Amino acid sequence: MPFYTRGDVTIHYEETGSGFPLLATPGGGLNSIMAGWPNQVFNAVEEFKSDFRVITMDQRNANGGQSTGPVQVEDPWGAFADDQLGLMDHLGIREFGFIGFCIGGPFAMTLIKRAPGRVTAAVLCQPVGHADATKDSMYDSGTDIWAPELLANRADLSMETIEQYLHNLYRIQPDFFYSVSRDFARQCQTPLLVMPDDTPSHSLQAAMDMVALAPRAQVTAWPWKEEPGLKSLTINQAREFLKAHVPAGVAA
Repeated sequence: MPFYTRGDVTIHYEETGSGFPLLATPGGGLNSIMAGWPNQVFNAVEEFKSDFRVITMDQRNANGGQSTGPVQVEDPWGAFADDQLGLMDHLGIREFGFIGFCIGGPFAMTLIKRAPGRVTAAVLCQPVGHADATKDSMYDSGTDIWAPELLANRADLSMETIEQYLHNLYRIQPDFFYSVSRDFARQCQTPLLVMPDDTPSHSLQAAMDMVALAPRAQVTAWPWKEEPGLKSLTINQAREFLKAHVPAGVAA
């Protein structure tokens, strides 16, 4: 699998299939890596490779992956977006669809905010976000699950830096989708399909708020993942949604 390097950042990625580009990011919080696809609620690479040119990647500094770079304290969501957009630029891709699992919800909204017009449509599958009952779930997973292994392998980092990084990811805007405001959601014209979940980190509250606020947001059935027949129909709904927003004149 190839690598893309930009300055002090190296991104490990792969491409599968052909057609209109689809950037797919697996869940796992800050440990979002390509090897995690078989453990997702469904494997988007396998599901969509017959319909799209699927690009996926290890996120920067995810344990178990091979993408590395600085822990960008000042603009952590923007750093992820720069990695993702930089990879698309490297591949010569201007417009693309997006499907993000878990932390991919905030990834999607940051991409849309940072590069208007490049994301033709986005599927937000089991998105993370603020929930009143479990407001520090993502912060705690960062300190308890992600940070110890990273610190053991990075002598240049301290727990103080990690805590500030996690604060800026999840506490500096401790509401909704973390990476964008409700006002931005109200103005967002990118088509969105939300596939809700309800766990301490996959906030049903945030997912449904996005559906209510974003003018071009749709939502799948809920719950959708437990019953096999409904799950299959919902995955197909996501496929057809993405295909429906391929630009005119471009083969999906």
